[in-house]
Amino acid sequence: MERYPFDYDPSQPFISQVSDWVADVFYEVLPEAGFEVRDEQIYMAFQLERAFIEKQTIFAEAGVGTGKTLAYLLYAICYARYTRKPAIIACANESLIEQLVKPEGDIAKLARHLNLTIDARLGKSPDQYVCLRKLDEARFQPETGEAFQHIYQELPSFVHTHEALQSFYPYGDRSTYPDLDDQEWGQMNWDTFQDCFVCDRQHRCGQTLSRNHYRQSADLIICSHDFYMEHVWTYEIRKRGGQLPLLPPHSSVIFDEGHLLEPAAQKALTYKLNHSVFEETITRVLKGEIREELAIAIEEAIAQSEEMFSRLNEESKAVMGSNRKEIHFHPELLATIHRFTSLVSWIEEELALEGGLYTLDEFQLRIVEEHLEMMQLALGLFQDPDHVISWMSEEITGPTLVVMPKKVQEVLEERVFSQKMPIVFSSATLSVDGSFNYVADSLGIEQYLSFSVASPYEYEKQMDVYVPTLSATDSFAEKMRQATQLLQKSAGSALLLFSSMEELQQFKAAIKNEPTCSDLRFLFEGDAEISHLISQFQNDEKSSLCAVSLWEGLDVPGPSLSNVIIWSLPFPPNDPVFTAKRKSAANPFDEVDMPYMLLRLRQGIGRLIRTREDSGLVSILSPELSQNDKLRQHVQDVFPSGVEWKTSLDGVLA
Repeated sequence: MERYPFDYDPSQPFISQVSDWVADVFYEVLPEAGFEVRDEQIYMAFQLERAFIEKQTIFAEAGVGTGKTLAYLLYAICYARYTRKPAIIACANESLIEQLVKPEGDIAKLARHLNLTIDARLGKSPDQYVCLRKLDEARFQPETGEAFQHIYQELPSFVHTHEALQSFYPYGDRSTYPDLDDQEWGQMNWDTFQDCFVCDRQHRCGQTLSRNHYRQSADLIICSHDFYMEHVWTYEIRKRGGQLPLLPPHSSVIFDEGHLLEPAAQKALTYKLNHSVFEETITRVLKGEIREELAIAIEEAIAQSEEMFSRLNEESKAVMGSNRKEIHFHPELLATIHRFTSLVSWIEEELALEGGLYTLDEFQLRIVEEHLEMMQLALGLFQDPDHVISWMSEEITGPTLVVMPKKVQEVLEERVFSQKMPIVFSSATLSVDGSFNYVADSLGIEQYLSFSVASPYEYEKQMDVYVPTLSATDSFAEKMRQATQLLQKSAGSALLLFSSMEELQQFKAAIKNEPTCSDLRFLFEGDAEISHLISQFQNDEKSSLCAVSLWEGLDVPGPSLSNVIIWSLPFPPNDPVFTAKRKSAANPFDEVDMPYMLLRLRQGIGRLIRTREDSGLVSILSPELSQNDKLRQHVQDVFPSGVEWKTSLDGVLA
């Protein structure tokens, strides 16, 4: 295989030669292959040239249909080969990853029409893989164990033996089990409380085998935002522990749907504390020879941990639209935490002494010491609410305390944006009112390049918009009436976007009792693996897909998606994360809620028109739009120029 897809002259600047080749691709090769090459796409390609020459961060805002993926892939692949380090394509979620690498996706098209062999490998997040230890536990559960036993028996034979592996054999990722709902998958997948370092099956684990495979990629590694941020956050820790970083050295990073990077960064920087995990970890010490005084202290710490997490759970309240429970800082709660941390501090000192006596297994001792150190750090941060955000969540292992820094800018500046390499933020929605400041400020990016190109589609001819007048008194009943009319009018083929899982579940319960929709088929996020649901939706024109997480990234051209119903304006929830953001803003609604909602709404609207042949209807079921003129104007400005709002269904979806 030739190193470059063009004749390389080492005496000339490399990126300039790439740009000449890109021009040939867009002006000659792709048109001859039947591609419609757009001016917007070519403009974007040559804007990216500067980012690669200067090794800078660039915000590449390109409307739907621009073909932005092809543009950044051309530069990323060539630059990866020049530096002999792969490029990272970080997508907002797993469904976007699947769309990028599917047989008819952009990478496959590029390889086929340019006669290129592209080495693209997936680096999926750990929680997208089966955990063999958890599967072992799940298959012995009295009521549900039979289904998990069947999954266990279908694992590759080498998982159960010690035979040598002759080649890479992928197994155990989420897409392999499409029929499991999210709750069932949660009983057998990896989670943050799994200790892979002491697992005797790690060398047979699908996650471990996959990691060894993708690290060898020559061109592209495709992963999620979450995974890239986890790589950044654990880089130094893994090196200190003698482990390889999650990702190898790389030449460039493309953040697809880059406006969603901040929550991924915050998620990666969180600490999770759980009583069950603490108890399981610290009892490892009891298996060695230790003094009775220390053994008694450990038993007491386990009891105090149970009391602490019980009180944390009692002092927490649920938040509508979020799975994060808000914590009330009661004095008794803080006293309980202080008692626990004081005892753990004493245990840490005594364990250091025991380690010097060599009576404990050194590896097990290190695991315990690191866990105690993490707990002490997290609980110390927890008691300083000015600098962190904390909440309780319900995990399979029990009530869990989550502690997250309020701002991630410093970490990102030091570990990501200070690296001298091209970093591309690609999305149709990176700016608010023409400015990139909202996204740049949230990530701590001070210097950047930027550009915007509009979509080439004729929205005024392809898209209808329906915004009925709704009252706030019984909005759910009114929304149901409107939604059923819309669903009947399009005979399915609808994407229903909800702002929270509570909204989706409420609709799911109500639509079962709607006789006018009894002949329609509904698919609900959470009932099966998401890419499997998307495939079913795409292949069944009479189906409707109901989702919370598909505001961005869903690409279903053609008649299968001709009706987008936005159940409510996607304002952020009143959970601890956004509450903290609002407290630090001079004008919370204008600085936090409105920009977030408008960016997400633009993405939701963008699900409808994916080709020049597409047409259909976007509906927004929001009583606020009838009552707030300023809000209505902001939302109207989000829609493409020339698209007319209608308050009657007459003449739409005809």
